[in-house]
Amino acid sequence: MPSIHIPDFPEDIPTHPLLVIDYSLLVAGDQYEIDRLWDAATNLGFWYLKNHGADELAEGMFQMAAETMQLPMDEKLKFEQGDSGNSFGYKAAGANAVDATGQPDTVEFINIAKDDALAWPQQARRAYPSTVNARMPETVTPFVKKSVEVNDTLLQIFNDRLGLPLDALQKRHLLTEYSGSETRVIKNPPSPQSPLKVAIGAHTDFGSLSFLHNRLGGLQVLVPGSEDWQYIKVHLWGFSRCVHSYFSSHFRGTRSVTSETHWLCSVAVSFDLICIASCNPPPGAQSQFERWSLVYFTRPGNDVQLRALVEDSQIIADAVSRTPDKNFETGSTSLEWFTRRIENQRMKNRTGPETWMNSRGTEHRVNAV
Repeated sequence: MPSIHIPDFPEDIPTHPLLVIDYSLLVAGDQYEIDRLWDAATNLGFWYLKNHGADELAEGMFQMAAETMQLPMDEKLKFEQGDSGNSFGYKAAGANAVDATGQPDTVEFINIAKDDALAWPQQARRAYPSTVNARMPETVTPFVKKSVEVNDTLLQIFNDRLGLPLDALQKRHLLTEYSGSETRVIKNPPSPQSPLKVAIGAHTDFGSLSFLHNRLGGLQVLVPGSEDWQYIKVHLWGFSRCVHSYFSSHFRGTRSVTSETHWLCSVAVSFDLICIASCNPPPGAQSQFERWSLVYFTRPGNDVQLRALVEDSQIIADAVSRTPDKNFETGSTSLEWFTRRIENQRMKNRTGPETWMNSRGTEHRVNAV
């Protein structure tokens, strides 16, 4: 991607503060830093993550995505996701709805399965554009491996703090089992017009842990006790958020509107993140620029049953007992849950507002926009 000067995030726009967690200290077993991570996870839901060592690999991923997005549309559409609930491949702008009214999204992105990145040069799940294949061995696969390393480290910490049996979370995220785990690079066009359009609607993430790097601002969160969306200011660090079934239900979600450069990690012990997020165009002068985001989603193996692990952890059991209004017995496997959510976002599958409602996860308010 060409190097350009990006204006600072506007100082007059309220943002929600986050703790900065040092990944290198987590790896070293620093108890104080582990306690800070746990505090951020259980009391806020999001945190910045620095010293993770993925920055250079991220730059290569952005270059790969820029090359991919420059391909002719008819070439990109050869690798389209389709409408059957598959996530891997290319998605054109406008292919998904962002809310119950059927407003189309504004982003295009390329998703690459963890299974394909790790199986290269063999094909595990599907084929990809030539621009992806050319960078698979030197860029995509190393980035996926690094992201797995970071996310597995966080999962192990949460596994221990939740009082779960040894490797209980890791066993639900085996690299040898096919899953919805994937890396995604998102491109959102400039949006100088007002009012700004939502790029990706209010949502909870489809999995256990998300590791996000933003180019510009735009991520918004719906925090507990507030009816107003708040921006997350981007820095040169990482960024994490929690899920419904293992942690307290504090964050209500996120949406994307756009900011500076960031990494986002989301932790879900059972199925969706507790946080509602949304993605919109960048604020202020940043709205004149394209917004690029890179994320790696860690998701449970396809056959994992999505339910709260109340038998394995007293902490989880207590949390579930405090929220009797919520159903933690989904009756779904990870693959079924994921397929339903992807399939019902697609515009071509839309029959009415009920389609969008069927795409929802564990959001506190299914009509959050």
